Amino acid sequence: MRESERSTLGGGSTGDGVGAGRYAPSPSGDLHLGNLRTALVAWLFARSSGRRFLMRIEDLDRARDAGAAASQLRDLAAIGIDWDGDPVIQTDRAVDHEAAIASLDARGLVYECTCTRRDILAAPTAPHAPPGAYPGTCRNRGDAERAAAREAIAPRRPALRLRAPEGLSELGFDDALLGPMSGAVDDLVLRRGDGTVAYNLAVVVDDAAMGVDQVVRGDDLAPSTPRQILLQRLLGLDTPEYAHVPLVLGPNGARLAKRDGAVTLAELRECGTDAGAARGMLAESLGLASRGERPSARLLIDRFDPELLPRRPWVWTPGSDGVG
Repeated sequence: MRESERSTLGGGSTGDGVGAGRYAPSPSGDLHLGNLRTALVAWLFARSSGRRFLMRIEDLDRARDAGAAASQLRDLAAIGIDWDGDPVIQTDRAVDHEAAIASLDARGLVYECTCTRRDILAAPTAPHAPPGAYPGTCRNRGDAERAAAREAIAPRRPALRLRAPEGLSELGFDDALLGPMSGAVDDLVLRRGDGTVAYNLAVVVDDAAMGVDQVVRGDDLAPSTPRQILLQRLLGLDTPEYAHVPLVLGPNGARLAKRDGAVTLAELRECGTDAGAARGMLAESLGLASRGERPSARLLIDRFDPELLPRRPWVWTPGSDGVG
């Protein structure tokens, strides 16, 4: 992406030499304590290192709640998180997403795929390939085969896939919290058959355009990082520094969810826990506050040391401070 294109977003230009961190929620409902905790860590990483902190609303998914983005931003502000510039709306970025796909296509790195998820799971895969890895069914079709396959699925349209480099099945990276990591890469989807650009492509293009050089997010997204690094390399983009934060778990050991009780700020307020107390609980879970303390977000910047962050999940127990 050209440098001139990087200065057109709400996050500002990268020309000042100051990098940026970001938080990128999907507007599918209220943020719960796990989301807020990850956002707080991302903000602390950025602010403590002198970076800008940017906000992006990732609204590509069809499962969107009207008003959810505004509610999420209010909750983030309530616990002391601020950001630079206006939030970037991901669906406003379609021109750049399509330009990235066109750039890859011009180099022969894109092909049509008519496979369904069932087709992929049923197909034989290469030895040692992870479950669900794309087996390359549509990769080497000729023009006549592509046309016949396209006709066979009409009115459904083909997806577009990346033609990953031959022989490349895995990429490694160093994570600031998890250490050395590696994961599978394959012919990932770039645009779905319904016309929606895929998350991996959008996040890579948007982070680069916003000048993001530090990505802090939940560790459930760590497995997708090698695919994003592959796209960065193919598009000639810099790879950010990554830090994947251990998730918050409910009392049953599963990922925190609404079934686990009062897990959003609104629900906590109804139980008598205000935003300041919620921030204190999050800070305690990160080793940045003592029990019952209500430190300001700015004070947490002074206390923040990435090396001292917990590397294990935080277990939230309703009716308690949740630290475990």
